[in-house]
Amino acid sequence: MPFGEQPAYLRVASDLREKIVNGALPPHARLPSQARIREEYGVSDTVALEARKVLMAEGLVEGRSGSGTYVRARPVPRRIARSGYRPGSGASPFRQEQTAEGVRGTWESRSEQEGASAETAERLGIEPGDRVMRTRYVFREAGEPIMLSTSWEPLSVTGRTPVMLPEEGPLGGCGVVDRMAAIDVVVDNVAEEVGARPGLAEELLALGGVPGHVVMVIGRTYYASGLAVETADVVVPADRYRIAYHLPVK
Repeated sequence: MPFGEQPAYLRVASDLREKIVNGALPPHARLPSQARIREEYGVSDTVALEARKVLMAEGLVEGRSGSGTYVRARPVPRRIARSGYRPGSGASPFRQEQTAEGVRGTWESRSEQEGASAETAERLGIEPGDRVMRTRYVFREAGEPIMLSTSWEPLSVTGRTPVMLPEEGPLGGCGVVDRMAAIDVVVDNVAEEVGARPGLAEELLALGGVPGHVVMVIGRTYYASGLAVETADVVVPADRYRIAYHLPVK
């Protein structure tokens, strides 16, 4: 194949993608059948099928059992603000950020003790198998799931204290900084690392996504004098949201 020449299935997928983007194939329209694609583009059944698979993998179309393949409505990306910790609010960062954006968010959570995996142990600076409190969250805006999070806190820091369970007790839901301050642990630094990957099946099911969709993952760790006191993975659908940072200049 000459340099720069695309395989036939990618050329067909590219043309169909352009029709979807420019509205020639509007949302909920039926994608041309495999036979129609074969005839219109002069390609084989295999090429037509592979082109449809590309569009499905990109989340542009969806198959409906016994009916065919249809163009998906393209969501308009919305922002999820991340503006760092603002002291004195008595609220978690999620609640602070939602308030700043003028919306009302809710969440549900579940905490369980477990042995730290090798990855979690490395992030927290502890040994694999050391006990941690794992908390899983589903964050919602107007009832719609917008974000997942799993956090881990070393029980060597919070065990047998009033803040051992992040969402229970007098400081439940107040966020890591305020909860740690209550046990005389002063959080002085937070690091975030943003990446992207295909969503796991259970993540996409919880977020209402389609298999193959990409998610953004924010790996966050809070530190107190160099000691990691909490680490978390925040998962956001990449096609529906944008992460917007508003950080103070000191």
